[in-house]
Amino acid sequence: MKDEKILLAHGSGGKLMHDLVSQIFLKKFHNPILAKLDDMAMFKLGEANLAFTTDTYVVSPLFFNGGDIGRLAICGTVNDLAVSGAMPKYISAAFVIEEGFPLSDLEKILDSMVRAAGEAGVIVVTGDTKVVEKGGADKLFINTAGVGIIPEGINISGSNARVGDKVILSGSIGDHGIAVISQREGLEFKTQIKSDCAPLNHLIAEMLQVTRGIRCLRDPTRGGLASTLNEFVTQSNVGIFIEEQKVPIKEEVLGACEMLGYDPFHVANEGKLVAIVNPEDADEVVKVMQRNKYGREAQIIGEVVSNPKGKVIVKTAVGARILDMLVGEQLPRIC
Repeated sequence: MKDEKILLAHGSGGKLMHDLVSQIFLKKFHNPILAKLDDMAMFKLGEANLAFTTDTYVVSPLFFNGGDIGRLAICGTVNDLAVSGAMPKYISAAFVIEEGFPLSDLEKILDSMVRAAGEAGVIVVTGDTKVVEKGGADKLFINTAGVGIIPEGINISGSNARVGDKVILSGSIGDHGIAVISQREGLEFKTQIKSDCAPLNHLIAEMLQVTRGIRCLRDPTRGGLASTLNEFVTQSNVGIFIEEQKVPIKEEVLGACEMLGYDPFHVANEGKLVAIVNPEDADEVVKVMQRNKYGREAQIIGEVVSNPKGKVIVKTAVGARILDMLVGEQLPRIC
């Protein structure tokens, strides 16, 4: 890898990004907290169990149907904390702004961040602003970090899946990625596709009221559902079997994917979650999710199996296929 150069695909959320993280970043910064490779760091500080995360948003265009870069930044950080079972509390926001960027657009984005933070119940408590010369950045980039508190007795990690557990998906996949790419490329579909960008912390809190048997949680963002399921099987050393017909995909998303040559399982989401739950409580968890506006389409889509280890198998109408992580870059700058 030393003679290679960074490609867009190294940020795709797929196989190349995972190779970059494991072979370069993890080797340099190795420690037991980072080595878990969850979406956030979980550690004890004094008597408090904390979750801590950071992410950078470079989406293009900045405004898209269903959201904008500001809402995306708040929701993304809230969700990365919430999938550890944490109650998100405090957010930082740092801005890299290109010279000439309209102040009116900046205010719109900040207003959107305020609304999203209010919905999630978090506050922005610190930040930073840098302005670079024209051409030094593409309009606006936002970095956010967040801190949350994990209640006692909650232990959620991608490494906790057990054979027999059920796989739950909160709703239709691919909406965000197709909404952004269709607006960027000026594509028109019969029904306008809207991003699912949303904070999921209240939905997750309601799920945790049902059971402490939620083993794994993750929001399938870059790399889509395929990357998330493959991360689980790798971290937990198990296999996962899902039924394609149980995975909700909107007709317009499916049509766009067919036209553009994308696999909807690889397309990003920003308001969906995947949960691995003990089989005894899975049905009740689904019922609770369906009462929340962000989980109305929730259903069990599959099960954790012992073999083949490290593989995700999808049962289709004509047989079965292996669902791998995305190789290469499918949709750059969608988050």
